[in-house]
Amino acid sequence: MANEIKFITENMRRVLLKEFMQRETQRAGYGGVDIKRTPLGTRVTLTCESPGLVIGKKGNTIKELTRAISDKFKFDNPQIAVEEARNPNLNAQIMAEKLASALERGWQFKRAAHSTVRRIMQSGAKGCQIMLAGKLTGERHRTEKIRAGSIKYCGKPAEIFLERGYVGAKLKPGILGVTVWIMKKDAKLPDEITVKKSISEIKKEESKVHINIENKIIEISDKDKKRLLMKAKDEEVVDVIEEADADIPPLPDNQNVDSSSKTSNEGGGK
Repeated sequence: MANEIKFITENMRRVLLKEFMQRETQRAGYGGVDIKRTPLGTRVTLTCESPGLVIGKKGNTIKELTRAISDKFKFDNPQIAVEEARNPNLNAQIMAEKLASALERGWQFKRAAHSTVRRIMQSGAKGCQIMLAGKLTGERHRTEKIRAGSIKYCGKPAEIFLERGYVGAKLKPGILGVTVWIMKKDAKLPDEITVKKSISEIKKEESKVHINIENKIIEISDKDKKRLLMKAKDEEVVDVIEEADADIPPLPDNQNVDSSSKTSNEGGGK
């Protein structure tokens, strides 16, 4: 019984820590928290859209968060690591936060949900589903689901490839629950079958590749031949000019002397 109480209190601390981090890092685009115990202490890995807002100027914000975690939740030597979300449109928690903020700003729920689904699918997701639960159009509670692609709700694929994000949107009629499920784009589902090619088809493709390569080599050789011919022609022209210059005899030294004396006499006569 003591071990069960220990596990329950530990999980409660973790849930409360996740809610605390979600409230404190809402402006930075909270995308999830991973808590692990290490020999040196507790490692808290925070995923968000803009890590600069979490770290703060000279690291003051992240130091305050570390101090608050150690004081409120009594974790041993907490160490916070901040990671940037690679693709925010494929993070279920970030998309749930964005959808909730759109609903709080006055968007119609169908328009906001459909635009969110479209953005997720355009980013390359395998499938997604959005569920809105609460007072959507009147005083009665009802649930609206928007789905695209393929979603697995149970089994090993759901544990590995399915991400879930939940946020409560605070509206005038009450709190509206926003839940987003996203199947990762690299998900390999068991009903996906790939037929292997036969050996004859592989050989045909290889022969086509060899033919294309030979054609490319021939084209390249023709280009090289043209370039070499042009270069040879240019060299022949240069050789002809040099030969013509060599055929012209140089002026004798006497003519040079006579021409210089004539110019001197003309200058003296003047």
